[in-house]
Amino acid sequence: MTEKSPVDLLAAYRRGDFFLATENRTMLGRGIHTAVSDADEFALAERVRTLLLGKIEERSGEDEADLVAVGALPFDSDATTPGHLVVPKDVHVAGALHPAAATLPRHEVPRPVAIRPVPEPSRHVEAVATAVTALAERNLRKVVLARALDVEFAGPVGPEGILHNLVVDNDRGYTFAAELPNARTLVGASPELLLSRRGRTVVSHPHAGSAPRSADPTIDRENAERLLASRKDHIEHAVLTEAIVETLRPYCARLDIPPRPALVSTPTMWHLGTTITGELSDPGVTALHLAAALHPTPAICGTPTPSARRLVTELEEFDRGYYAGAVGWVDAQGDGEWAVSIRCAELAEQSLRLYAGGGIVPESDPKAELAETSAKFATLLRAMGLPQE
Repeated sequence: MTEKSPVDLLAAYRRGDFFLATENRTMLGRGIHTAVSDADEFALAERVRTLLLGKIEERSGEDEADLVAVGALPFDSDATTPGHLVVPKDVHVAGALHPAAATLPRHEVPRPVAIRPVPEPSRHVEAVATAVTALAERNLRKVVLARALDVEFAGPVGPEGILHNLVVDNDRGYTFAAELPNARTLVGASPELLLSRRGRTVVSHPHAGSAPRSADPTIDRENAERLLASRKDHIEHAVLTEAIVETLRPYCARLDIPPRPALVSTPTMWHLGTTITGELSDPGVTALHLAAALHPTPAICGTPTPSARRLVTELEEFDRGYYAGAVGWVDAQGDGEWAVSIRCAELAEQSLRLYAGGGIVPESDPKAELAETSAKFATLLRAMGLPQE
């Protein structure tokens, strides 16, 4: 991998590239050496591992540092929406974009000509109420329901300006842009780490339980304290953490789980988060294998997963596509980093669809859940220079 300035990498990004900025690292992948798609995410992980190991053999001991595959997993893989990874022709890696990025001027994003909610807010409230009833009827502990905003522009719009503004706004988490096989670009700023692997060290940082930020320091602090004390949000978070732990347990010789979640902040939201750390038993298990095993978590689907997924399909009025999937990278050694693809949008030539969801448990209030999705839309709306919904 070639070292360049992280700000230079952000400036160099163009539609079709892969970009991922984390708290400590900035990656830009350009061009396509090889593309791999598969509706079976475990099969995809095997194919990618075989591909990268084969490229090591071709190089006969040359530098392996730029042997990575980058891309995205959808919410629900199938033939039309498969997991999709690319081995780029060129890969550049640098350090953290912040604090330098915080001083960059914002980019202009074209104003939309139309914004349409899908579904209408009142219908989302009805769907949440239906979901609360269905939890008991179907023996579900949690389900996640999302809604979308369809945004149309008068002419072509690229992801470059939106990505730039997302980076400026978000000094933590995972800010990304990934080209999709449907000729769209997935762009967003996720606070949530699905899985990272470094050698035998595995880390997951699940988030569940949310409250909006406020420009008023007193209200902001009260919102955070209310979230920390919320029984509903702690129940929702416990469901998620338990599921992550049980999925990782067969792969790990050791797991460290904090006894209680901590507050995590983004510019627009407070969350409850738990950092789970493990020691991998089998070094042959790659970051992509682990991401496939964990995905979809109760944070973006519900639990039990099959029943929750069916209920999501029944109640949501759109296909999630690559929203609530995962975006990231894996290298030839099996190391990698995968973020949950939330606070994101799929961008077409002259339109985009942005998404926001919330976890529904028996204690959920439908109107409060609507307000939570509105607060989550703010991440992308702010990057586009638009007022909060």
